[in-house]
Amino acid sequence: MTAMVTILGPLLMGAAFGFLLQRGKVTNCNVIENQFRLRDFTVLKVMGTAIVVGGIGVLLLVDTGKTKYYVKDANMLAVALGAALFGVGMVLYGYCPGTALGAIATGSIHALVGALGMVAGAILYALSFDWLETHVLNVWALGKIRLPDLTNVPDAVWFVGLAIGAVLFFWWIESTDARQRRV
Repeated sequence: MTAMVTILGPLLMGAAFGFLLQRGKVTNCNVIENQFRLRDFTVLKVMGTAIVVGGIGVLLLVDTGKTKYYVKDANMLAVALGAALFGVGMVLYGYCPGTALGAIATGSIHALVGALGMVAGAILYALSFDWLETHVLNVWALGKIRLPDLTNVPDAVWFVGLAIGAVLFFWWIESTDARQRRV
């Protein structure tokens, strides 16, 4: 029974994730491209909602003792370079890894071709890891730190601030869209 749950649980979660990406319309590369053109904020709304809901879920799991935080080293140069590479790749490809898999599930051939490129990139990263570890990962490395530890502001306050910021941002986007539709 445990093996069945171990296999079926992630499959069901993945299917639900893909379904929600499809329902949120973020498996359409035009939606993602228009996000970068600042014409369609669907991606930010979907991701912002996921971050707030996921963050609250993690906070509850940690607070109830069901799990603990696993904090990775804050290698800021690597994060900055990785984010820039990810962003450029997302603009050129029109998908992030999750939305690409959702698009592949809907039959998108260009998403499949791009996913093969992601696999090739992962292989290149793995092959160059020793060099990256020496020359990138230890530059501007801050260690295992979190914003709540750095600022002495509790996790709950950070999550409440994040949620309020997301709600205000969503309200601003929706009101701006409504004004533009009236014009």
